[in-house]
Amino acid sequence: MGSRTAELFSEIDKLRTELLNNVEAMTDRRRAEEEISQEILTRIESVILGIVTSLSKDEAPVLALPKRSSWASVSFDTAVGLQMSSGCSVTTIRSDCPASATKFAQIVKIISVIYRLVQSNSYATKRDIYYNNTQLFGSQRTVDTIVDDISCLLKIPRRSLHVLATSKGLISGHLCYLEEDGTRINCHSSSAAVAVSSNIVGIRNIVSSAKFIMIVEKDATFQRLLDDDFCTKLSPCIIITGKGVPDVNSRLMVRKLWDVLQIPIFALVDADPHGIEIMCIYKYGSVAMSFEAHSLTVPSVMWLGLLPSDLQRLRVPEEALIPLSKKDEGKLNSLLKRPYLTSQPDWQKEMELMQQSKVKAEIQSLAAIAPDFLTSIYLPNKLRYGGWV
Repeated sequence: MGSRTAELFSEIDKLRTELLNNVEAMTDRRRAEEEISQEILTRIESVILGIVTSLSKDEAPVLALPKRSSWASVSFDTAVGLQMSSGCSVTTIRSDCPASATKFAQIVKIISVIYRLVQSNSYATKRDIYYNNTQLFGSQRTVDTIVDDISCLLKIPRRSLHVLATSKGLISGHLCYLEEDGTRINCHSSSAAVAVSSNIVGIRNIVSSAKFIMIVEKDATFQRLLDDDFCTKLSPCIIITGKGVPDVNSRLMVRKLWDVLQIPIFALVDADPHGIEIMCIYKYGSVAMSFEAHSLTVPSVMWLGLLPSDLQRLRVPEEALIPLSKKDEGKLNSLLKRPYLTSQPDWQKEMELMQQSKVKAEIQSLAAIAPDFLTSIYLPNKLRYGGWV
């Protein structure tokens, strides 16, 4: 049994050695994640002082928010991913303009809430903030966007602002840790998965002998892996899903596990443009959250499957393949133009193969070969023989 396990993980162990050789260069470029409370309060006071100064001069206060949704505002670094450029353009929020006066009031209100939270060392969810003044905010989405805007404005990670978000992700496998309140979490104690914590920064005492972490794009695939007892069959390992496009907490959790365990991380996504983009968010980050790239991205993520080349190699039945729509083709063309693709020639080849074949496939398409093909043959062989790119 021991020799079989050693053989199973030999390629993964080689990959880990390669990653550890590069980890020093990556960690050297990270700035400290934790901001002391006094610094946060000072930055907020600086913003408020600017508003008061304008009022004292009989001028309408103005806030300048960095543009978080423009590719022109980001640059690419292979060790960090997509990060906000220092000289990015800004959006002006004026207090005397009918079009932006409400947003100005919303921002100031949430800044005041954050100031009290940090000052008292207490926490609130974005939902709490919304219900604090539903008439002013109008919708939960408004609060979500403004909290990120404030985080970007202050150059403070959102979790340091003492504002929490409900997690949608799930995690399972060979992993134990303590929550900030002292609750011990054992992700391997039952067949059910554990919800990803809403306070990742508070997690401590992480214990795991996992050989690898696997990010699973969709909840349905994740549940299938649980049902087939995947974590026991390929023990020790950890699997995590953000249930589609990942929330910040799922991304923070993957990054935290990488920082602590420094083991290979693989992505299992559909062989379609949407799945590839989700994998890129974990690996390289997103434009909207590029100001937090240092704590959200994991550039070491490898693409395990489903690869477009797998569809031909495994002769997946044609009836299980789906023609690319015009929207898919547009998304694929957009992905191929992303700055990080030049550093990933193997990914580029896979995407060009999809472009040529004009077909996509879900992970579930492997069931057309055999019902248990994914967990009994595909994943074990991929992991044993280094079938990732």
